[in-house]
Amino acid sequence: MKASSNKNFFQPRARLLLQLGDKLIKNENVALLELIKNSYDADAKKVTVKLERITDKKGGRIDITDDGEGMNIDIIENVWLEPGSDYKAQLLAKNQRSKKFNRLPIGEKGIGRFGVHKLGNKIELISRKEGEDEVVVRIDWNKFSEEKYLKDARFEVFIRTPEYFLRNRKGTRIIISDLRTDWDKRMVRDLYRAVFTLNSPFKKSGDFTVDINIDDKSLVEGLPTWDDIKKFALWHFKCKLSGTTIREFNYEFSPWESLPELEKRQVTQEEDYIQDNETFVKRDPDNPKKEVIINLAKNYGSEKEPKTIGEITFEGYIFDRDKQTLELGNQAGITLLKQYLDEQGGIRVYRDNIRINEYGEKGNDWLNLDMRRVNVPAKRISNNLILAVIDLKIAESTALIEKTNREGFIENEAFYDFCGAILHTINLVETLRKIDKDQIRNKYNPTEQEEPVLHHLNELHLLIEKRIEDEPLKEEINKHLQKIEDDYNFINETLLTSAGAGLTLAVGIHEVQKVIAELTLAVQREQVPDKILGLVNHLDQLIESYSDLLKQADTKEEDVVKFLNGATFNVGYRMEAHHIELIKAYRNYKGSHMISCSRRLLMGAVMNVIDNSIHWLEIKRQRLSKTSETFDKKIYIDVLHNEPGYLEIVIADNGSGFTIPKYQLTKPFISAKNNGIGLGLHIVSEVMKVQEGSVRFPEANEYDLPAEFQRGAITVLKIKLLSHDTSE
Repeated sequence: MKASSNKNFFQPRARLLLQLGDKLIKNENVALLELIKNSYDADAKKVTVKLERITDKKGGRIDITDDGEGMNIDIIENVWLEPGSDYKAQLLAKNQRSKKFNRLPIGEKGIGRFGVHKLGNKIELISRKEGEDEVVVRIDWNKFSEEKYLKDARFEVFIRTPEYFLRNRKGTRIIISDLRTDWDKRMVRDLYRAVFTLNSPFKKSGDFTVDINIDDKSLVEGLPTWDDIKKFALWHFKCKLSGTTIREFNYEFSPWESLPELEKRQVTQEEDYIQDNETFVKRDPDNPKKEVIINLAKNYGSEKEPKTIGEITFEGYIFDRDKQTLELGNQAGITLLKQYLDEQGGIRVYRDNIRINEYGEKGNDWLNLDMRRVNVPAKRISNNLILAVIDLKIAESTALIEKTNREGFIENEAFYDFCGAILHTINLVETLRKIDKDQIRNKYNPTEQEEPVLHHLNELHLLIEKRIEDEPLKEEINKHLQKIEDDYNFINETLLTSAGAGLTLAVGIHEVQKVIAELTLAVQREQVPDKILGLVNHLDQLIESYSDLLKQADTKEEDVVKFLNGATFNVGYRMEAHHIELIKAYRNYKGSHMISCSRRLLMGAVMNVIDNSIHWLEIKRQRLSKTSETFDKKIYIDVLHNEPGYLEIVIADNGSGFTIPKYQLTKPFISAKNNGIGLGLHIVSEVMKVQEGSVRFPEANEYDLPAEFQRGAITVLKIKLLSHDTSE
C-alpha cells in the first residue's frame, strides 16, 4: 500500500525572514550599504541618509531617501515582497541598463532588502514611480517572531494619493525605527567611512552621491578625509590590465619639496622593464615547476553563458611611514596619516564605481600583502602603506561572483587568476618603489646603521680603488676584502650557534669594525703597503675565526609539547624572580606533536623571544607604577596548526606591543631598548630560516588569543611538522 502525504510543499516559518537579515547580513554597515545599493539600482542620482538620536535605540531613527525611479504596487508585490526574486538577475543577464544613467544592477540576489531587520524592528517604506500614486509598506518585524508561519505574518501595504513625493517628485524613502542597537561613536564613524568609500576616492562623485546627515555632530568630529592624506603620498600608479598583459602602465615618484636632492621619476609601459614583464603568469596547479599565463579574457563559463574577468583598472597611492622620512616632509598631520592608513589602508575593489564589500577592510588581507612584507620587508608593500582601488566593469566581470552574504567574491578559478594578475602588477610597482625608497635612505639617511660592517667594507672598496695605484697590491687587498665579506655574510645567514645562549655576535662585530676603521685610516693616510696588507690579513683571520665557530646544527625529531615544557622549565626561575605569570596554553594542544628541528637553535630562538617579553613587561610595569596603576605581567604560549605541514608556536605578552615598525624587527642592529644591540630577533629570524620555517609578528586579533594579549607583543614561530606524523 502506498500512502502519499498531503504536505508535499515547504511551509517556511515566519522567523525565516528574520534569520535572513541576521545571518546573511554581516553588520549594520553592510545592511545600510545594501539599501544604498538598491537606490543605485533604482537609477538614483542622490541618496540622503539621516541619523536621528542614533545612540538611543528606542527613540532613534534611520531615514534613507533617494530620487530614483521608485516602485509601484506591481513591483512592490511581485519583486520587493518576494525573497530571492530574480528580477535584477534577469536584467543583468539581458544586459538591460537603467534609462537615465545606463546602469546595470549590482544587486542580484534578492535578499539585501531584508538587512533592514538588522537595523530596526519597524519599517515604513514610501515609494512613487513617475506619474503614479505612492505605495506604502509598514512592517513590524516583531510580528514575525510572534506568528508561527510566514503566511500568517501580515503587514500593511496600500496605495495613497502622494503625501511625501509631491508634485513631480519620485523615488523611495525607508524609515527604520525601534532600532536593534544602541549605536556608539565607533559604529557611527565606521558607517561614515563605509559610505564615503562606497565610491572610489580617486574619482569625482559623478552621477551617484550619498549624503549623511546626523544630528549629533560630536560623533564624527575629527574624521580624516582623503584630501588630508593624499599630500603624504610619495608614489602613485595607474594601470590597465586586459587579456594576458598590462596594456597601460604609469608609475610616478613625486618627492616633496622638502626633498630637493631627489628628482621626480616616471615609468610607463614604453620602458623595457615593463614590456619584459607585462604578461601575467602563475604557477600551474598541476605542476608547480611550470608557469602558465593568466588570461583575463578567458571564458570561465560556457559557450551559451560566457563568463570573463574583463578589463581591470588598477590605481593606487603608496606612502612611506618611516619616522625619519615623514619628519623630512615638514607636514602636519603625521598622526592623522597613520591613523587613516591603519583603519582604511589596503586595496578596494569596485564594479561600475560601486564598492564590493570586505576588500580593503581592516584585517582583510585578501591579497596576502602583509605576509609578503614580513618575508621581504625592504621591498614589499603592506596594507597600511597603500590606498588603492581596482575598477571592474560589471558587464565584463561576470566570472567574479559575489557571495550571498555580500562579503567579497566566491573563491573560484577566476578569482585566483584575478588576484594573480593584481599581484603581478603590484610586484612591478614594488620593484620600482624600492629604487626610489633606497634613494631617499641614501640621500637623507646615509649612515646605514642597519648593516655597518657591509657599509664600511663597501666604502673601503671604493677608497682602495681611488687611492692605491699598485695593481698587484690592490688585487691582493680586494681578494681579502671579498673573502671577509663572504665570511661575514655566512655568519649572518647561518648564525653563531651559541649566540642565543650568550656568546654575543656583537663582540666579533665590534672587533671587526675597529680593524676596518684602522685600515680605512691607513689607506687615507697612504701608509706603507705592508701596513695596509697586514691589517687586511689580520681582519681576514679575525672574521674567519668567528666563522669557524659555526657548526651545521643537527636536525632531529622533537615533540613540540615536550620541547616547550623544557623551554618553560628553563625560564621558570626567571618567571618567579620577575613576578610573571606563564600561561602554558600549548598543553591543551591535541594535534600532531612531532616537529623537525635543531633543538639547540630553536631553544635559543624561543629564549630570545621570552627575553624580549621579560624586558618590555618590566618597562610597562615601571611606567604604570608612576600612576599608581597595578599591572600583572603575563606571558602566553600556545601551539596552533593553521597551515598544512607546519606548526606555529605563538608567544604573546600583555605588554605594550612592539615599539618599532614590525618590518624592521628582524633587521640587525635595530633596537628600541636603551643600549640594546638589536640582534635578538635577527638571530630568531635566521634560526627559523635554517629550520626551514619563519618568524612573523601578527596584528591584533589575527590570532584567537585572550583579549589581554591582543595589544601586547605577539611572535609566531612557524616550524615544520614531520611529514610522517599523522596523529590527531
